[in-house]
This record gives sequence, structure tokens and C-alpha cells, in this order.
Amino acid sequence: MAFDWELVLLLLQTRNRSLRKVQVFVFYIVCLVYLLKAKKSVQYHGVVGSLKLAVWNVAKNVLSVARSLPSPASAAIRNEISKVIESIEKDMIPPVNPGDPPPYLDLPQEGLAKDTLKSELVRYKNMAKIDYSSGKVSGTVYHGGAQLYSIISESYAMFCSSNPLHPEVFPGIRKMESEIIAMTLRLFNADPSKAGGNMTSGGTESILMACKAYRELGLSKKGIENPEMICAVTAHAAFDKAAHYFKIKLVHIPITESGHMDLSLAKKAINRNTIMLVGSAPGFPHGIIDDISGLAVSAKKHDIPLHVDCCLGSFMMPFMRQAGYHIPPFDFSVEGVTSISCDTHKYGFAPKGSSIVMYASKEIRKYQYFSAPNWVGGIYASPTIAGSRPGALVAGCWAAMMSLGKNGYLDATRKIVGAARKIKHGIQQIPELYVIGDPQVTVVAFGAHSPINVYSLSDLMSKKGWNLNAMQYPSCVHIACTLLTVSVADDFVKDLKEAVSLVKANPKAYDKGSAAMYGMAASIPDRSIVEDITVGFLDLLTKA
Repeated sequence: MAFDWELVLLLLQTRNRSLRKVQVFVFYIVCLVYLLKAKKSVQYHGVVGSLKLAVWNVAKNVLSVARSLPSPASAAIRNEISKVIESIEKDMIPPVNPGDPPPYLDLPQEGLAKDTLKSELVRYKNMAKIDYSSGKVSGTVYHGGAQLYSIISESYAMFCSSNPLHPEVFPGIRKMESEIIAMTLRLFNADPSKAGGNMTSGGTESILMACKAYRELGLSKKGIENPEMICAVTAHAAFDKAAHYFKIKLVHIPITESGHMDLSLAKKAINRNTIMLVGSAPGFPHGIIDDISGLAVSAKKHDIPLHVDCCLGSFMMPFMRQAGYHIPPFDFSVEGVTSISCDTHKYGFAPKGSSIVMYASKEIRKYQYFSAPNWVGGIYASPTIAGSRPGALVAGCWAAMMSLGKNGYLDATRKIVGAARKIKHGIQQIPELYVIGDPQVTVVAFGAHSPINVYSLSDLMSKKGWNLNAMQYPSCVHIACTLLTVSVADDFVKDLKEAVSLVKANPKAYDKGSAAMYGMAASIPDRSIVEDITVGFLDLLTKA
């Protein structure tokens, strides 16, 4: 049988034309996708910002390729990462002093005698190089005073064996926890007949719980299978963690020159997959309170939940107006706010490990719960991530709140916010520095005009005993004031002025330490390099 070659050629030409049509179609689709991405980028970052971002991404890809290939360049990068981690290790894990016992890597055959054990505890406590009681530490220890610590320690010891997982065994802990939640809800102007909340291990867990609840709510009520949440670039990294854990797309909105979330861009980012909006009161990096009322308008218009992160605002924010400080509306009195996270272990002065997540409605709260009704070990349910929890922390938090009362927190608000404003005013009088935005509560962030490196100032302040927090994008440093800061606010301004004079006189003499580290980190487009360094740091946390 002879082949009809003309028919074969005709078929091939037809297939080629069809293939070309498919290729052209795919090409146009790809172009459309990139054009939409470019449009969104320009929308959020402007033309210049988008071009910078594009250059950054190209550099990042080049570095990523270089790292993946067995080349001198990749070897050099690995070598530099190792050097950075080694320097961190030297600072974190000092050599053993002569006469000190070696690290305890094996459980002792016999338990240590009481006196020996106490001596060892004192030795471990004395390893601290930074004295937080001096008031020179930014945040970290939210000290409520020696008398309060004594009360908390007594309550902790009294309930050290208790576990809220077993309310039938520890009814007092259940009652204290419910009272903590009820009192906090009222502080934030929730409707007691409708609202509900839970106690968690800290701000991160409170935020995780709210995000988990809204993911489930979005799926249940709106059938959202590809959830997205919208927050400012200054929102706490706990939202990034929640997005990572719960597979939620995080849409970061740029901030305005004043440091607030750009509401016009936030409105444009809302779509049918948006499960929640986020506002900070205040945000951790710069201490700026987002426009919660403005966000609430969008939340109501699109029927989207609005979470307010008040973890850092804690028990300062509810007392600000009464203390004589004007602040914008931020709590459940704003129609549209559906949940709030508040850290009682910050300005509630409770022991570390306690926070409250609150919901305007118990109907929302149920979506954060977990239950396993068919488990062979019995019906299991827990309101938050943890199963067993330390009841002693509940008792310590309850004792702190009952000991201070409203007047105690009001007095603390006046003192701490007063100290923060004194520091803010002092920084504003230093021409070489500028305050980031208009912080109104306890955090004051500041940057430096060229040629002064703000991280060099931070290093010099460290030598004067201060322990500050370094920020990036933009480069700045912040101090979170506590009760301990109140008595040394003037000293802070004085020491900062001296540090500025030293750096201004010889900028290059102070370009080591964190100035060099943060300068390097900010200039690296391939953030996986920075991630490798952070992995090394996290590994060192468990090196004995």
C-alpha cells in the first residue's frame, strides 16, 4: 500500500498551525500574568520602587544560581556564612571558666545535693551579662515591681502542679482563667453577653489562633479554599508564621510616610479570597497605631473579619485616654473589629507565657477550637494549640491583675508613656536623628541622617549598658519603654547625644558589630543566605 505523502504533509501543516496557535495563546497568557503582576507591583511600590524590586529579584536569582553550582563563588558564600555563625557562637556561648564544671550532657547518677543545686542555679543566673533591672533594656522584661514579683512567685508556687486541661481536678484554675478573660474583654469594650476569648502562651499563639479561626470561618461560610489575609509590612512576623503554618497567602501592604498602613492600597488588595484584615495598635517596629476605624469601614463593606493586634499595646492602650493621652479608636467599640490579641505578660505585668485572644462573638471563637471526637483515648478537645498548660501561669496572671487593679494600670500607663514621650522629644532635639512616624504609646523608633549609621549608634549605646532593638527597611533602632525605663529616660537621651557626637566625629571608626552585620544583611538580595544564618543561630540555642 502506497503512502499518500501529500495527505501526510497536509496533516503535519495543520498540526503545526494548531501548535503555533497554542503557543501564541500560551505566550499571551504568560504576558498577561506578568503584566498583571507588574501592575500590582507599580500599584504597591510605584515605578521607581518596582524597578528597584526587579533589579533586586534579578540579583537574587543570580546569587541563588551561584550558590547552587559547585563553584568558587558558592564556596566563598558558604565560608562567609560559617564565619558569621562562628562569631555569633562566640558571643552566645562563652568558654567555660576555670574551675566550673563541664556542661551537664548526661543525667547525673545521683541527684545534686540541695546546697550544690542552689549554688549551680546561682552560677547559671550570673551568666547574664545584661542587667535588665537597670532599666536600660528595650522591652523584654516588663517588670511590675519587686512587691508584685513576690506575689506572683507565691501564686506560682501554690499552683505549680496545676493543669487547665483538667478543670475537674483544678476548678480554681478554670475559674481564674475565665475571670482573666472576662476582665480583659471588658477593658477592650467587648459586649459581655456576646464576646468570648481564650488564654494562650503569648502573642504569637493568640495571633495564630485568630488566623486559624478566620481560615475555617472563610471555608465554612464562603467556601474560600485559597485564603488570603491583608496586613501592613509592619505587622508582627507572627502573621507570617500563621500564613506559613496554615497555608494562607499573606498580602503585605506598604506603609505611608507617617508609618501607617496605606488604606487605599489595602482596599485594592481585597478580593473574594480575603478572609481577614489586620491592623496593629501599635505595631512592634515603630510603635505606630494603624487606622483601625478606616480598616473597619472596609471590613464591614466587604463582610470581612478585622483583627487588631494589641499584643504590644497590652494594658497600656485601654488606659491611654483616662491617663490624658489622645489615641484613635482601636478596640471593640469600633464597629467592624471582630477580634483582638493582647499580651498580659507585657504591660499586664503577668509572668511570661500569657496572652489573651478575644472575639466579638463566641460564634467566631468556635472556629479556633480543635476536637477529636473519635480518638480511641477518649473524646479530646482543646481551645488553643497546647493541650496541657501550666496553671501556675494562669494563677500568676490573675494575681498580677488583681494586685494592680485599674488604678495600678492607670498609674503605670502615665509613667511609662510619659517616659516614652520624654525620649521621643529628646530624640527630636538631635538634628542628626529623626523619629519614625508619630509613635504614641511605649515604643519610639529612630533613624539617622547620613553619614551616621544608626546601627553604629546602637553599638555605642550597648557599650553604655543599653540593649536596643535593631529594625530594617528602613534602617532604624527602637526602644520599648517599661516601668524600669521611667527612672532612666533622661539618661537615655544624654547617652544618645554622646553616641551621636562620637559617630559624627569619626563614622568609619564605628562601622563594625551590628552596623556591619545589618548593613550586610540589608544588601543581600538572596534572603536564603540570611535564612541560613538564622538557622545557624537557632541551632546554637540548643547547643549545650
